[in-house]
Amino acid sequence: MAAEQSFDAYRLPEEHDAIREAVREVCAAKVAPHAAEADETGEFPKASYDALRAADFHAPHIPVEYGGAGADALATAIVIEEVARACASSSLIPAVNKLGTMPLLLAGSDELKRRYLTPVAAGEAMFSYCLSEPEAGSDAAAMTTRAVRDGDHWVLNGVKRWITNAGVSEFYTVFATTDPAARSRGISAFVVEKSDSGVSFGAPEKKLGIKGSPTREVYLDNVRIPADRMIGAEGTGFATAMKTLDHTRVTIAAQAVGIAQGALDYAKGYVAERKQFGKAVAEFQGVQFMLADMGMKLEAARQLTYAAAGRSERGDGDLTYFGAAAKCFASDAAMEITTDAVQLLGGYGYTRDYPVERMMRDAKITQIYEGTNQVQRIVMARQLLKD
Repeated sequence: MAAEQSFDAYRLPEEHDAIREAVREVCAAKVAPHAAEADETGEFPKASYDALRAADFHAPHIPVEYGGAGADALATAIVIEEVARACASSSLIPAVNKLGTMPLLLAGSDELKRRYLTPVAAGEAMFSYCLSEPEAGSDAAAMTTRAVRDGDHWVLNGVKRWITNAGVSEFYTVFATTDPAARSRGISAFVVEKSDSGVSFGAPEKKLGIKGSPTREVYLDNVRIPADRMIGAEGTGFATAMKTLDHTRVTIAAQAVGIAQGALDYAKGYVAERKQFGKAVAEFQGVQFMLADMGMKLEAARQLTYAAAGRSERGDGDLTYFGAAAKCFASDAAMEITTDAVQLLGGYGYTRDYPVERMMRDAKITQIYEGTNQVQRIVMARQLLKD
């Protein structure tokens, strides 16, 4: 009996299976049909956003008390995984909504949460996350964006780079230094609105993948905001940013798993139908070995991602390690699996007539954003050596 219970612990609860089925149904009907167009045009997939919003999958993590679906970290990861399986650009809608709002959930006042989480939950606004700068990427503490107190307001000046969904989102979590001499302990977090005077955006970046998710610079030119828009206490912004990434690296892992699953699904179907030398390509042992490796890596990535999601939900002390490990392993696996999917389709895989080349391009960013995989290895090593 004990053994049976332990095996049951490795099965997803029925409600999570039901969420997967529901998201997959929405994506098959209303997200996947727009994936190639979003990639080709580089335009935000509004139709996909509308479909996710109608089904309450656009920001499922927001708690019920703020009008959200109240999905736990595992359910949110499954939503992102399934959307990414159909369209990686569209999966950044729920993923970045979580990234942008997580600082509020971790450190914001109840009044601030109610003011900004409620419209996001209702699908009336999206939220972006402004940490990186032109000269402060992996070294985020080197940021130069400045916030200066002026009575009951703060005045922000600076440039943020690589901001996902910039220009589309209504709200932005912006990290700025309020005490330059204190370095990371002098960084604070603020909510900035798109409509605030002095906020503007650069031209969309010309990217390798995730082209349907706009990436722009955000310019802050004497942006004057009320003091009550600070998230948490002054000087706690960097700690909040790092805690946020512990949680949201899990969502990038989920995105990577979804992209890889989509590529494996397509490759399996193709080799089963494609015939060479008088038989299906899938009957060749060399191809079977490739598929076996792809499936093995994918399932290992999925299980590590779900284990990290469980720690994210519980707030376990080893989340920092598991979040970094899941993001690093899943994104490396996704890059390998999508590249192999292109190989299995041969010349066809290299053309835009088939989706696997898009999936390979989309997978690459998962090794880079929210901390490069080299940074993830530094994070993991520090956690291991700390014990």
